Amino acid sequence: MPPPRLSLEVLTSLSELPAAEWDRLALGPRASEKASISNQLTQGTESAAQAAAESACQPPESSPQDPESLQEGAESLPEFPDSVSETDPDNPFISHAFLSALEESGSVGGRTGWTPLHLLVRDAGNRPLGAMPLYAKAHSRGEYVFDHAFAEAYHRAGGHYYPKLQASVPFTPATARKMLIAPEAPEDAITGALAQGLETLRARIEGSSIHATFLTPADRARFEAAGYLLRSDQQFHFFNTGYAGFDEFLAEFASRKRKVLKRERREALAEGITVEWLTGKALTEAHWDAFFAFYIDTGNRKWGTPYLTRGFFSRIHETMPDRILLVMAKRAGRYIAGALNFIGGNTLYGRNWGAIEHHPFLHFELCYYQAIDFALSRGLQRVEAGAQGEHKLARGYRPVKTWSAHRFADAGLSRAVADYLRRERHHVEQMQEELETLTPFRRGAEPA
Repeated sequence: MPPPRLSLEVLTSLSELPAAEWDRLALGPRASEKASISNQLTQGTESAAQAAAESACQPPESSPQDPESLQEGAESLPEFPDSVSETDPDNPFISHAFLSALEESGSVGGRTGWTPLHLLVRDAGNRPLGAMPLYAKAHSRGEYVFDHAFAEAYHRAGGHYYPKLQASVPFTPATARKMLIAPEAPEDAITGALAQGLETLRARIEGSSIHATFLTPADRARFEAAGYLLRSDQQFHFFNTGYAGFDEFLAEFASRKRKVLKRERREALAEGITVEWLTGKALTEAHWDAFFAFYIDTGNRKWGTPYLTRGFFSRIHETMPDRILLVMAKRAGRYIAGALNFIGGNTLYGRNWGAIEHHPFLHFELCYYQAIDFALSRGLQRVEAGAQGEHKLARGYRPVKTWSAHRFADAGLSRAVADYLRRERHHVEQMQEELETLTPFRRGAEPA
């Protein structure tokens, strides 16, 4: 059978494609991947995210170059997938609504250093069969996978690291598919077209490299087969293995750790603070005004200018309110802090946090404990609280791996990076083993 006739386009804005056509590609993994993932989850059960506002209720990205940027081990812990968002059939971050809100609000594009160059593959009948959210980058901020050392090596060698290509969801350290392939499409042909499109576009913009971050296992395999270098890192996620409520979850903690967590929750709300869950029609522009004030104040005070504009929040309020959970804290009749979450098909994603008053443990309460409460109330399988944050371990979040893929035009730098990544992966493996022993769960306890 002759190969299908395919054409490749570059979209400088998602407004060039109807939302229904993009979302048909972005809606969940292919059926074959679903079966594989289901098997992984079954085996696992049987064997056992520049600004604070940009971080998923955790400390933001940090590096010298970029300002945004308890030991009762469990003897037998369940094995979870390295990264879990690929099991979400309705990931909100690769939807047309979310990505286009970034563009329409000016959070990306213009002079932000994120230039949309989304790839789209069509068949001979002009039907979209594959796509990739893609950006030309003029810096490395807002990615949560640090490549400053790579950039410095490029510059020391007399080259220019920027621009580069970034297949990602801006400011969002959540695993999601980057190769969006229609279920009926010839997978190998679409994968090949997207991979070739990346290289052609990199050469056209004279970019140094291509990066794809927070990859699902299927995409990771596709990029590796195309010759990309793989990189691993860690996040901390809560897994709901059938808990009836928060108390049942806490029952698996060692006694001392359980008491500490209960004290944190009491003290967080000790000064007459109340908490509201707002989603769907309950959300108003007044709520967004308050939350944006927290977001800006926290970001400007500590970690520089936040990325998201006020218009972004209004836009997602219009287009995806039912996929938003805004957790707001109120004291003395006014809102003082808030945490923004997005609701997926089976996962709650913590994203942005801000506050205009400091209260002990309020950050943990709004971002981690309330997220668990909401997930349990909705029957969601997990909470992803974003990038970094080993302090999440004591709050019942478990370490998991995340993956990215990288390709460099310069062969010498590529060899050096490959060697560096081999050593880094070994360190991550060792760290993973150590972190597994630092969870607060009782010795020998396994989730039901």
